[in-house]
Amino acid sequence: MARVFLSYARDDVDAAKELAEGIGQAGHDVWWDRHLHGGSRFSDEIDRALKDAEAVVVLWSKTSVQSAWVQDEAAEGRDSGRLVPIALGSIKPPLGFRQFHTIDLAAWNGQGCPEALGDVIDAIGRIGGSHGRSEQISKIELAEPAQKKASVCVLPFVNMSGEPEQEYFSDGISEDIITDLSNVSALSVVARNTSFTFKGQSLDVKEVAQKLGVTHVLEGSVRKAGNRVRINAQLIDGAKGDHVWAARYDRDLTDIFEIQDEISKAIVDALQVKLLPREKSAIESRGTSNVDAYNLYLMARQQWISGTYGDPRRDEAIVRLCRQATLLDPDYAEAWALIALAQAELRFWHGKEEENALPAAERALKINPDMPEALCIKARYLEEEGRREEAEKQIRTALQIGPDSWEVNREAGRMFFRHGQIMEAIPFFEKAASLMDTDYSNPGLLMSCYYSIHDREGVKRAAKICLERAERAIAKEPTNGPALAMGANALSLFGEKDRAREWVNRALLLDPDNLSMRYNLACSLALELDDPDGALDALQPYFERVQSKTHIRHLEADPDFNSIRDHPRFKKMFAAAKERLGMLAAAK
Repeated sequence: MARVFLSYARDDVDAAKELAEGIGQAGHDVWWDRHLHGGSRFSDEIDRALKDAEAVVVLWSKTSVQSAWVQDEAAEGRDSGRLVPIALGSIKPPLGFRQFHTIDLAAWNGQGCPEALGDVIDAIGRIGGSHGRSEQISKIELAEPAQKKASVCVLPFVNMSGEPEQEYFSDGISEDIITDLSNVSALSVVARNTSFTFKGQSLDVKEVAQKLGVTHVLEGSVRKAGNRVRINAQLIDGAKGDHVWAARYDRDLTDIFEIQDEISKAIVDALQVKLLPREKSAIESRGTSNVDAYNLYLMARQQWISGTYGDPRRDEAIVRLCRQATLLDPDYAEAWALIALAQAELRFWHGKEEENALPAAERALKINPDMPEALCIKARYLEEEGRREEAEKQIRTALQIGPDSWEVNREAGRMFFRHGQIMEAIPFFEKAASLMDTDYSNPGLLMSCYYSIHDREGVKRAAKICLERAERAIAKEPTNGPALAMGANALSLFGEKDRAREWVNRALLLDPDNLSMRYNLACSLALELDDPDGALDALQPYFERVQSKTHIRHLEADPDFNSIRDHPRFKKMFAAAKERLGMLAAAK
């Protein structure tokens, strides 16, 4: 008999109950959270049961793949070699879990005993040390261990151009290949967030493969000079270290899309996996056939994901670059959507009322109705107008279309946070943080979420990610105020208060006009640094200049400010900002 921990999402409770009963009837001791007693400490008891289990059975479903709680429990099982993954409704497991054989219960409606329960019991027996099966389970021969699914880590291609400013191009090529290969259902691909952590390192490919649990590693280099591009790529067997495939492409820059297609298809052929027609079509779709427009978009995208948050110059540069891209290709939906994202920042963060992001968002959706980032812009405007239910409906549609979009997950997390739905916001902040290695903002918001629900382990984990990324951003750009502010918050949560105060002072000296930076500094000062006057001083310019009702609602919901919310000065500044934005009249 094995001790089994059952992890699932709340929406799947009926299926979990049936499965727990079936596993229990086979002679195993099944723990699931229906065993919690009144008055018990929820997280402590779950942690204890998870550590004691010999097998961790995870139900992957449409809901659970979005759940930070289920992913954390699954990671515990994966990292300790105790994971038994099960898929409901033909769902694809989240990134980081696709290289494991998953028991398919797609034909099961969640009622009664699933036909494949025997496979589940076999897997539990192999992992938990149990032998045989219960007599109540039909006698089926033990299934042979499934062949491990082909899996690939695409390391960031090295920029060999001799010009650091060309990094955006080599990074863009790497990202596109990751995206292409991720469209192949028979292949498991490590997310950008993970693969880009190896950027700039001298690597042993076999160690990378072992660390990530992948069968193969793709590495390469890009040299761009004038109208010529040279790309070297090699696919390496992660276990043996041997080359499975290698090629060099020395062509005109206008052939860049063909090169990317050839690399992706060559990898598919080398790994002998099946490429479905729709997957082939997805790989060949680039959004534009104009190389110059693509080049401009890559430059703008690099600014968007790694520039200084809250700096209007960043957003203005993005708009200029993408405008030029759309002049070259008026049907470049991705460029229109990025224009809209940057314009929304200019309007709502920087008070540039002449900037209206809706026309660019509508243009993107006219070209491609399934452009989730453009739907986020429409949701943002609806929320700004106080149309909360419509905004939530729009963001949920965006999530259905683009569940792996960084922008969509970050916007969904912020919206639910502002609406006071912190538990619902957490999975989206977690997902956003996992999708982008330069993102220190969403881990920072996770610190607030976990702090508010008294999950100290969650706080520490988020703070560690936030600090590591903030330090990288500051090393690249020492005047990055928002990174200093988020890093100060993380430092204070680790108890490094002197260093945190040093970062606070640096941020105020280097980037005093950045409202995003001031907001996050105030969080740190009000919370762990216990400096209410400093927090109020940081917030005063924010209250005087903020132009977005949505941002005021965010502050109103933010638990980081609970310690100063009743302070007379806070109340006065808060009321003045709401009156200036017409929010008091609307409330009446």
